[in-house]
Amino acid sequence: MKARKLTEDELDSLKRFISDKTKTKTETQKAQAILLVNREYPIEEITEMTGYERSQVFELRKRFLIEGVESLVDKRKGKPKELLTKQQREEILETVKTKTPKDFGYTAEHWTTGFLGKWIEEHYEVKYKSKTSLYLVFKKASFTYHKPGRVYDKHDETEVAQWKTENEPKIRKYWKQKDTVILCADEMILTTETTIQRVWLPEGEFPKITCSTGGRKRRNVYGFLNLKTGQEHAFKTEYQNMYQTSAVLKKIRTIYPNQNIILLWDNAGWHKGSVVQACIKEDKRIIQIPFPRYAPEENPQEHVWKQGRSQCTHNRFIENIDEATDDLITYFNETLFSYSLFGLSASPIL
Repeated sequence: MKARKLTEDELDSLKRFISDKTKTKTETQKAQAILLVNREYPIEEITEMTGYERSQVFELRKRFLIEGVESLVDKRKGKPKELLTKQQREEILETVKTKTPKDFGYTAEHWTTGFLGKWIEEHYEVKYKSKTSLYLVFKKASFTYHKPGRVYDKHDETEVAQWKTENEPKIRKYWKQKDTVILCADEMILTTETTIQRVWLPEGEFPKITCSTGGRKRRNVYGFLNLKTGQEHAFKTEYQNMYQTSAVLKKIRTIYPNQNIILLWDNAGWHKGSVVQACIKEDKRIIQIPFPRYAPEENPQEHVWKQGRSQCTHNRFIENIDEATDDLITYFNETLFSYSLFGLSASPIL
């Protein structure tokens, strides 16, 4: 049975409670957690924003429905007992600032609440019941929250370095040739699944992102960034395969009918397929340079995708996949991008 929604009176009492400046941060977070549940916000996001686990959140809601806002008031009198001494807290801050989990035998290169909590428990025999105290440690250390980028397990930095050594002279030579275009290419997929990013809002305001429940639809986008001009050429397709790729390459040729084309892209199967290779051979003026394996960060086109998603599709409910894709492609094709390769890029955009 689905839990009932809070009444208007209950909602108003929570909002007044949050606005009360005499309330502690812990008390306010309890009220915020209940409001977020009522707005059907994903539980993992509520946990991240308030520090309360799933069971704690629903226990808070249960008690609020029975006792009202009095259930949120901190019953402890006076200053809470410190679990760690001042010297220990200073030692922890210094550790977070100067070391990584790897220094203590863990596998991670960056601190998380999980690794920090485990380290504190092992070294000081203190275990925090919630993540709030750990968040405060990071805050005092002047750390900020980040979503990590991807690093492929097969990424080979030696291979990347060798690729740069072999290809930088070639690209710089082509850069000087007026009749040569340098295109960095890639593909992306847009779906009706809402992509939610961490957002920051004024205190007391809560985000709500609508998500699709009618099945996921998708469209593919081929993108080619002209490194010299910063101009993007994006095309919507139903699929990513060698036939679509060949058709898109022919469209690129109509844009640059007389130039030599230096085409940098990855080793995707639809790039290496027989139909595509026959198209390139027939063209006679396209030179392919594959990016190193498992190194998407080397491709400037990847940054174009990221900027476009941030501007057009993140935190947005995509109801019509074709309209959303068309809007995204319009943004790509009407925006100049000065992303660089080997320090070479279009002039800065003013």
